[in-house]
Amino acid sequence: MRGTGITLLAGDAHPGLAQHIARLTEATLIPATVSAFADGETRVRIEADLQDADVYIVQPTSTPTNERLMTLALLADAARAAGALRVTAVVPYFGYARQDVRKSAGEPRSAAIAARLLSNAGIDRLVTVELHSPALESAFPMLLVQLEADEAMLPVVRGWAIPDLAIVSPDAGGLKRAQRYAAALDAGLAVVVKTRPRPDVAVALQVLGEVRGRACLIVDDLASTGRTIVGAAQALVAAGAREVHALFVHPVMAPEALQLICAGPVQRLVSTDSVPTQPDPRLEIVSLAPLLAKTLKRLSASEGRTPSASQAT
Repeated sequence: MRGTGITLLAGDAHPGLAQHIARLTEATLIPATVSAFADGETRVRIEADLQDADVYIVQPTSTPTNERLMTLALLADAARAAGALRVTAVVPYFGYARQDVRKSAGEPRSAAIAARLLSNAGIDRLVTVELHSPALESAFPMLLVQLEADEAMLPVVRGWAIPDLAIVSPDAGGLKRAQRYAAALDAGLAVVVKTRPRPDVAVALQVLGEVRGRACLIVDDLASTGRTIVGAAQALVAAGAREVHALFVHPVMAPEALQLICAGPVQRLVSTDSVPTQPDPRLEIVSLAPLLAKTLKRLSASEGRTPSASQAT
């Protein structure tokens, strides 16, 4: 495990994804034990010598988010103690993104706190996929490699071969993502203008863009309660859309979210395995392992060079 090769460590959040990445990179997948003391306190142990190893820890901060984050920090510290030369956290889904700015006194900047915790635990670099907000990039004190999921998702949409396609952003904040997909697919572009009266509640107002008689694909970074997608789909149907489909990068869905989405006018759903999900015929899952494996190979090959603070693939 010495030298410049990739040494992969699977956290407890998504071991299947870690194993897939290990196969694609031909990396050494080292064992680690994640358990708990009697009072629920997380306990980790790495069963390997990591002296001078370039270690990559795969651990999205999926539910339960607090435990996944703390486990990642403990694994990083343990890897350092075992002699790791450098530690990179591979966090396809990075949580704590909803309080990215301090809107009023008495509110934390959750993402900044989480990022500092990981940095203090010994993480030199973090690889993630499509942060919830562009403003989050400045929250990371370590080197950040932010990837876009387009490479994984676009072939699926092309395979649908849908005529008269319009790409729809469910809000103004996701418009740049929708523009990327519209350009890549030579499709139309629309946006649903909405308000959010309180957290996790969105109210769609109107559709800007031509959708009448067209097939619409809603493109978003995540689905949590499902209400944003359902509201956007209903607004599109009301505006004359012929059919509605939805694509979201992170399936961090609350209980009943998938049922809520499927009860509405959405016909097809596709997402990634950035977090583990239960198999369901209503939701197509595309693996991010090839994208992450390619990125890890690139980072490992350029180990002797200083990467930029933020990169996108």
